[in-house]
Order: sequence, then structure tokens, then C-alpha cells
Amino acid sequence: MSASPTTNQGRATRERIVRAAAELIAERGATGTSLDDVRAATAASKSQLYHYFGDKRGLVEAVVGHQCAGVLGFQARALAAVSDWESLERWAELMVTGVEQRGGRGGCPIGTLTAALADTDDGLRISLNEAFRAWGDAIRGALARLRDNRLITAEADLDRLTTIMLAAIEGGLLLAKASRDPEPLRTALDGAITQFRANAPPRRRQPSA
Repeated sequence: MSASPTTNQGRATRERIVRAAAELIAERGATGTSLDDVRAATAASKSQLYHYFGDKRGLVEAVVGHQCAGVLGFQARALAAVSDWESLERWAELMVTGVEQRGGRGGCPIGTLTAALADTDDGLRISLNEAFRAWGDAIRGALARLRDNRLITAEADLDRLTTIMLAAIEGGLLLAKASRDPEPLRTALDGAITQFRANAPPRRRQPSA
């Protein structure tokens, strides 16, 4: 059974272990990462690992929470700034720039963990699905602001458009990871934004002179 740290030092130690485990799992996958690997990377004792996480599954669960919180925190802040087409394009370019800076490596932490864990651990699958739902809520909030600003119609299906964007993000990041090239992500996001723009209200005809 795991125990939550009660001191600042304990919390810092636990956070350091989770961060190191997240890096190892991103590189090797959850199956390819052992507790001994984590111990070697962090100089943590076996008793510390079992105290803070209980077992490997508890550590993986902590990594899932850590990675989801990081992605969702960034996306919530970035999408909160979207209120028109220009700010939506800036958000998309921010996503592409991040991939460029990583040399196309990494992909989406939530997507990578979902691919590795969803078929083998239903509890973690549910946690990861909730993370996608939260990300979708942030996207839907941006779409609602576009609708409120009359850039898309009141009849637009925001749930459908949200799914299109999430699929574009995940597919684009996966292709960028495979090719070590950010262009697939740029193309996917451009395609999703084109779908958004297709829901713009019809332009009013200017009165003839």
C-alpha cells in the first residue's frame, strides 16, 4: 500500500521519482521499464519506491497522473487564449513549434500511454479517457468563444468539431514522431481548422450601389 508524503522533502522526493519514471517510460514503454531501472535513475531505495507507490502499477499510475496534468495544464492555458481565427492559428503554430524543438520526438504523452496501457489496465484506460475528455472540454471552450464571436454558426456541432481536432492532434503527433518531421502535424491541424472555418456564417452580400 502506498503512502502520501507528509513533508516537503518527501513530496520533492516523490516528484523526482515520478519525473524520472515518466522519462524512462516515454523512452522504453511501461513494460520495458522496471522498478530497478527507476531506482538506478533516481538513486531511490526499494523501500522508498514501495512506500510512495506500493508497486510498479502504483508508479505507472502516478506517471499517468503526472503526464496528464502537464499536458492538460499547458493546453488549458493555450486554448484559453483562443477567441478568433488568428489566435486559433497561433495555438496551432505553438503546437508545431513544440514538435520542431523536440526534433519530432516524443509524440503526445497521453496518446502514447493510452496506446500502451488501454488494453491491459482498465482503470488507467479510464483515467486516460478522462484526460482526453478534459482536453476536449478546453477545445470546446475555444469553439464556444468562436461561436459567441459569430465566427462559426450557432448550429455548429461543437462535439463533432472537438473530436475532429483531437483526432488531428493525435494523428498528426504520431506521424510527426514516426517521420521526425513536424509537417504532418501542421497538415493535420490545418485540416481541422479548415473544418472549423467551414462552419463560419455565410457572408452577407454588400448592398449594390
